[in-house]
Amino acid sequence: MYEGMLAETIRYQGHGGDTIEAYYARPLGAGPWPGVVVIHHGLGWDEWTREVVEKLARHGYATIAPSLWYREAPNASPDDAAAVMRAQGGEPDDRCIGDVATAMHYLKAQPYSNQKVGVIGFCSGGRQTYLVACRIPELNAAVDCWGGNVAVGPDKLTERQPMAPFDMTADLACPLLGLFGNEDPNPDADEVNRTEAALKQHGKTYEFHRYDGAGHAFFATHRPAYRVQQALDAWERIFTWYGKYLR
Repeated sequence: MYEGMLAETIRYQGHGGDTIEAYYARPLGAGPWPGVVVIHHGLGWDEWTREVVEKLARHGYATIAPSLWYREAPNASPDDAAAVMRAQGGEPDDRCIGDVATAMHYLKAQPYSNQKVGVIGFCSGGRQTYLVACRIPELNAAVDCWGGNVAVGPDKLTERQPMAPFDMTADLACPLLGLFGNEDPNPDADEVNRTEAALKQHGKTYEFHRYDGAGHAFFATHRPAYRVQQALDAWERIFTWYGKYLR
């Protein structure tokens, strides 16, 4: 791997032509490099999200993390932006799909792109990863990290999130890796089981890995939920997955 990296905050045109910010990092050198879109967790577009972007770039992936809540809170802290979005009922699904699709196109437009792009998301971003993997057929690989509310009933649907990603499984167009903690209440084991059953039913390419001794956000190094051994194993699985489908 070429030892060098460029990382910066950029602006690009997201869903509907709106200008939004994103954190972007890429290996230096001619490439060609595969791309990854990072969908931030429910705590927002924060420092840890940037660390994930940089980690992927160090491993040879041009990586972009859109600030999905930039429109509502362009200069707010991650906590304040998250509060704004919760008050409004969360990120609209159609807008998330558009922001991820345009981020993917941004990566593919770079001269060092190998024209393959994956997606990874955490928490609410895990749910959105499942969503976009069913709605953006050009994606080549997806990684859902403890995405909750994937398999929910009608009582959990809203105007902004009108369909459960679980119900879109037939349209999943790329291989999906799922990483979950067995002590996580959302998604709990039953939701993960139901999601896996749907993937099997529709003959999709997937792998699910479940970790004992881990709950929600076990990757996040800045949180008490961080679990070293489980996170290290999960990162190895991510790089194996992307190595297989993006390189």
